[in-house]
Order: sequence, then C-alpha cells, then structure tokens
Amino acid sequence: MRIDVEATGICGADIGTVGNPAPATGFPITPGHEVAGVIAELGPQVQGWDVGERVTVGWFGGSCGHCSACRLGDVVHCPERKVPGLSYAGGWSSTITVPVSTLARIPGGLSAAEAAPFGCAGVTTFNALRTSGAGPGDLVAVLGIGGLGHLAVQFAAAMGFETVAIGRGEQKRKLAEELGARHYIDTERQEPGAGLGELGGARLILSTASSSKPLAELVDGLAPHGRLTVVGFDGAPLQLPLAKLVMGARSVTGHLTGSPADTEQAMRFAVASGVRPQVQTVPLEEAQQALDTQQEGKARFRMVLTTGAQRPLKRREHGSA
Repeated sequence: MRIDVEATGICGADIGTVGNPAPATGFPITPGHEVAGVIAELGPQVQGWDVGERVTVGWFGGSCGHCSACRLGDVVHCPERKVPGLSYAGGWSSTITVPVSTLARIPGGLSAAEAAPFGCAGVTTFNALRTSGAGPGDLVAVLGIGGLGHLAVQFAAAMGFETVAIGRGEQKRKLAEELGARHYIDTERQEPGAGLGELGGARLILSTASSSKPLAELVDGLAPHGRLTVVGFDGAPLQLPLAKLVMGARSVTGHLTGSPADTEQAMRFAVASGVRPQVQTVPLEEAQQALDTQQEGKARFRMVLTTGAQRPLKRREHGSA
C-alpha cells in the first residue's frame, strides 16, 4: 500500500533515531511511526480497502504471521516485527509504502494532525489503561504530563477513573485539571508515593515519564494488589526492594503499544469521549525546528510534521464511531 502522508507525529524514539550515528539498518533512514494520510495506491492482492481512505500507520509496521505470538493475535510482540522509520522508510516524507496489515482507519471527527499521534502515543496509553484491570471509580495516577501523559490523563478521566496527574511544578495544576484530573500532585512539594497514599492508594500508576528514577518511590503509592505500568523509560535499571512488591501483592509491568485494530478503537473512543491530542504543527521542511522544540521540552504536547496535503475534515466517515 502506498500512502500519501498528510501528518506525522514526532515520538521520543524518533529523536533517538535521528541522533544515532550508526543505525542498525544503516543509512539512508527516514524516521516516523505516527503517520496519518490517504491511500494513494493498492497492491494487486489487497482487498477491503479503497484509494482515498484516510488511514494511520503506527509503531506496528508488520509481523511474520507465523510465530506463536502472531498466531495468538499478539502481533506487536512478534520477534520479527517491523517498525516504520527503523525497519523501512517512515513517515517523515510525502509518501510511505507499508504492508496492508499496518493500516487503521481514521474515523470522522479527527483531522490528520490529530489522528497521527494515535499510531503510537494514543494507542499506547489507551491500551495500557483499558487492560490494567482498573475499574470505574478506581484511583488511577499518571506520572508525567507530556506527549503520552496528556493523553493518558484524558483517557483515564473518560474511562471513569478517579484520575491523579503527577507533574513537576504548581503551574501544571490548572492544565492537569483541564485535561480531566481530579487531583494533582506536585513533585516539587510532595513525594508522589506519599501523596497517593494520602488519597488511599492507587489501583494503577501509569508512568509516562522517560526516567526510571521516581519509580521505586512510586510503588509506595500503590494500594494492595495495585499495579505500576511503565510506558516511558530510559536505559537505567529499576532499583526496587522486592519487599515493596511482596508485602503489598503489588506488581510492576511494562506496556508496549497496540495493534491497528487497537488504534482504531482508541480513535473511536476519542471521538466519542472528546479526548484529543494537543499538537503543534510544523511543515515537514522544518523538521529540525520541530525536533529542537521537542528536545528542549517546549512541545505542547506533540510536535506534528505536516506536508500541506491535508484534506477538509469530515464529521463522519467509514469506520467512525
């Protein structure tokens, strides 16, 4: 399938790709795995898709189809999985060619710039929350209010959780509340684990911040049988006394992303509930400027590269909620 790219989100992994002096696949390399666009050409054996349909392509860029994970439908954990921008040319371009298995239909109500981040940030946070075991009314905390975190707070509130946003600085309180958080913990004033304990303990803490430093202390904020799920991380090891897990029957898990079907569900849920990524759009030709903005921590909250090919937004289309 060939897709005419309209918009591509910049993920933290893209920054790593750009800064890698020796990528595993060699040069040239085109980053980008949060892609939104329009089907331009179909392969000769493609069925069920039409030229002109609006689609996204996310972190999942294809799988082998025959391993045990694939046969169980868990395609994102295929050991031979592909990732756009790493395994083949990604979406920082005017066009991208991908396997048909990677496509997710964009529902009416989302622009290309809004849909693009759902390919990674959106589906990752949506899936991590809905598969966590937490139920409506449970205390759920989100660490970090950035590219992933601002979506996670919105999703958590829309799913009916008593949502806690954890950020640095009192200036973020108003934003957290606008995103749907019922509580805000300022890490400059209080240890987040202690703050969550005062609220009764969290059923789930979703860590979207790209640092392992606060995680050990965060476990203290879990209720018995609570779960800490990590979606943002660095390369540092997690230093955690096992007694904190054993004595409270707590767990620490990681979450990767979702399938194209999961991405479609995340977008439909967003349309139905009002969840939206907050994006800053920059022309593709100014990609370096967008990278600089994100690396300097000035993005609010997802930088999106646009090609100038965006179509008028329709309210309802094939596959809309």
